[in-house]
Amino acid sequence: MRLIRRAFIVFLVAVPGLALVLAGGGYLWLRTSLPVTEGTIRLTGPQSTIEIFRDARGVPHIRAETQLDAYFALGFVHAQDRLWQMEMMRRTASGRLAEMAGARLVPHDRTMRTLGLARLARHNLGNLPAPVQAALGAYARGVNGWLATHSGALPPEFYFTGIRPAPWKAEESLLWGRLMGLRLSTNWRREALRAGLLRRLAPAQVAALWPPYPADAPVTVPGPVREAARRPAPSRTIWEGVPDLPFEALAQAIPTPLWSSASNAWAVSGRRTASGKPILAGDPHLGFQAPNLWYLARITAPGLTIAGATLPGMPFHIFGHNQAIAWTVTATGADTQDLVIERLRPSDGGRYLTPHGSRAFITRGETIKVKGGDPVRLTIRATRNGPVISDLTDRADPVAPSGAVVALRAAMLEPDDRTAEALYHLNRAQNWAQFRAALRNFHSPVQNFVYGDVQGRIGFQLAGRIPIRRSGDGFAPVRGDHAADDWTGYIPFDALPTMVDPKSGLVINANNRVVGPAYPYLITRDWGRPYRAQRIAQKLTNDRRHDIAASAAMQMDNLSLAAREIIPVLLAATPRTPETGPALDRLAAWDAMVLRAKPEPLIFNAWLRRILPGLVADELGPLAGGYRRVDPLFIRNVLEGDRAWCDDVSTPALESCGSVLAAALIAALEDLRRRFGPDMGKWRWGDAHIARFRNRALSSLPLIGGFADIAIATDGDTFTLNRGTTRLFSRRYPFAHRHGATFRAIYDLADLESSVFIQPTGQSGNPLSPHYRDLIETWRDGGYLTIPSRVHDGLRRLRLVPSAPAPPPRPKAPR
Repeated sequence: MRLIRRAFIVFLVAVPGLALVLAGGGYLWLRTSLPVTEGTIRLTGPQSTIEIFRDARGVPHIRAETQLDAYFALGFVHAQDRLWQMEMMRRTASGRLAEMAGARLVPHDRTMRTLGLARLARHNLGNLPAPVQAALGAYARGVNGWLATHSGALPPEFYFTGIRPAPWKAEESLLWGRLMGLRLSTNWRREALRAGLLRRLAPAQVAALWPPYPADAPVTVPGPVREAARRPAPSRTIWEGVPDLPFEALAQAIPTPLWSSASNAWAVSGRRTASGKPILAGDPHLGFQAPNLWYLARITAPGLTIAGATLPGMPFHIFGHNQAIAWTVTATGADTQDLVIERLRPSDGGRYLTPHGSRAFITRGETIKVKGGDPVRLTIRATRNGPVISDLTDRADPVAPSGAVVALRAAMLEPDDRTAEALYHLNRAQNWAQFRAALRNFHSPVQNFVYGDVQGRIGFQLAGRIPIRRSGDGFAPVRGDHAADDWTGYIPFDALPTMVDPKSGLVINANNRVVGPAYPYLITRDWGRPYRAQRIAQKLTNDRRHDIAASAAMQMDNLSLAAREIIPVLLAATPRTPETGPALDRLAAWDAMVLRAKPEPLIFNAWLRRILPGLVADELGPLAGGYRRVDPLFIRNVLEGDRAWCDDVSTPALESCGSVLAAALIAALEDLRRRFGPDMGKWRWGDAHIARFRNRALSSLPLIGGFADIAIATDGDTFTLNRGTTRLFSRRYPFAHRHGATFRAIYDLADLESSVFIQPTGQSGNPLSPHYRDLIETWRDGGYLTIPSRVHDGLRRLRLVPSAPAPPPRPKAPR
């Protein structure tokens, strides 16, 4: 018995000890996944010795003797620091997530296979010019050079998902452009929702839910104000002769974009700056993730000196400066997609109707591998307009019930996309003419480019393919058998909005309207709200000594013009009662600064969250969940005139706007008391407004998830320059900071060496790295770093030395 007891005691002591030893050993092994940043690595691929210097924040400074070696080195460092991010990108775009994570991701993979992004990328590669193919090939060799020479562990995510990375292919770098085109073009989901709403509401009601851009709001490229002739929003008659289609189900089947898109950008001419040369500033706003989307890098090679933000998986800089120019980018929000109702031939469900008779569907087979399950075999159909996306719904038979299907017509799905070629030349442009020449081939996604150069010029150029519709405004789905609904081409590049050296000395865009209504082509009817552009104009108009510090303060500006505009309207319409009075008093005295130490931003946003359902839930019914817009302009329009929305149509009584607002405020205050306690004075925006950067592979794992995720309290909200967008209709975290500046940069064209940059999280995608989260507080607090060309002894230096003379690259000849 004593022997058994002793053995049991030994077991109790030994097992935890062994577990600790194994855990410690595993930790030490995983640490070998961190990059080698000093010494010499011999490998095949480079043509000559490459030097990679890393600064204190892990930013690589690449020095190469040829441009192809520079791209090789960029592929190498991307693989060192962001291999898992690159793996996830190519699997996401190719529809290969289910083979890693199981059946729950089959719907995602089915969507991506239906769109065919991987097929398009393979086709694109052979059509690019030889120098661009050579750059993509050198980059791929750099990624694979790291895979071949790395003897330690892979990044932790590979072990938790049980996959190993395959060699990188040059064509996979082209997936980024396709994926960004998809994620920054969300009109198809909006069209499906509007189609469902038009079944329930009058066209004027549906149009009211998306108010037009205010006539007195900022326009980036000024021009005469004259209303262009446009067909009015479609009515219910568009579906005459078309049986019911499941637009509600289709809206749910279309994936919600992982990234909302927005950005700020401005250029200030030298006559308004302290240096006498332009200042250019930009900060793209996207959804948060860990690691952050962007990767900072500098390249120095003969004929190519560039610094700024890269995308791991791509060899070209997306934002940055070379020795002569700097540029930044904002999302246009152009309408480049249409849902097309394709009627089936009554006697043959394998054919669909066109304006000139019927055609057979184009079909292809795809097989989705599923971890832990049987493969899923798909038959994907396409029409002359694009892939049939109504097949994404869960109906057992997508054809018979309706007699029609829905196809997606989208500029991003054109097979001849040359955006990679545009970026290649953009990185080398030396002046305004070369800059514009490069952007002629920028096809997708449609973007606004803001420019400055060392000669003192500033400018704006919209770039990308925007369809010319024979008629209509892209508001809702169109008929595939009506020639009037066809596209006739794309807006010619020379007709796209452009501006150089404006008299005002300012270029401003914050996703606001680019051109006035006199512009002869339709870009979109869904422009972003003007509040951020208005705030930029306020700050710049009277500033005659602008410098980097002034732009930095603007990027961190937390004044909400939306709150300043809508709060007086809300206060005037809301009855004052003992329940509402204290909150109304606080909002009346609030300066509209959205700071994390204040309670007022929390009260204001909680109120907005409750107002919208009170106005539209009864009219929209089951579709209310799809309309998740907190639009101060819509609320103001209701309170100042369109008051029918305040009445609850499901009751016999006639409700007033005041009663709706009071009920919404009382409900919002109850929500906040449950979450933050009874004392309103102790509520803090920062207690709820937490920027969350999730590591999607690790965040759900016990213990590890908390270590891999990054969170920090922040200022700002949806309408401030320091963008702090929330998802107010989330049940669990309605006020969490989900979307904001994923990169900030300010360029002084008098001294590009003094340009400053920052990104959240850090350079590394490996949670074990000291550079995984070391930039988060600097980013939150408005700090920056520089990426100068000078190198010094304090930098870590890695040399990549060719193990044998490399043969010259032999890219495929362009077709």
